[in-house]
Amino acid sequence: MQDEFFFTCPYCWQTISMVFDQNYPMQDYVEDCEVCCRPISIDFEPAADNLEEPKVSIKRLDD
Repeated sequence: MQDEFFFTCPYCWQTISMVFDQNYPMQDYVEDCEVCCRPISIDFEPAADNLEEPKVSIKRLDD
């Protein structure tokens, strides 16, 4: 199952989105912001069951 998640870029503060496949365990990405093109570290952990929300961690690479 794929879901779209919205989050705020830690550099330019614009709302951007990504599509994650919840059939895979912990996923780590480095993606460029769609607006400012700066690299963002993204960690995604799917929900353990339908009662929980997936966990998404967004951070700057220069932190």
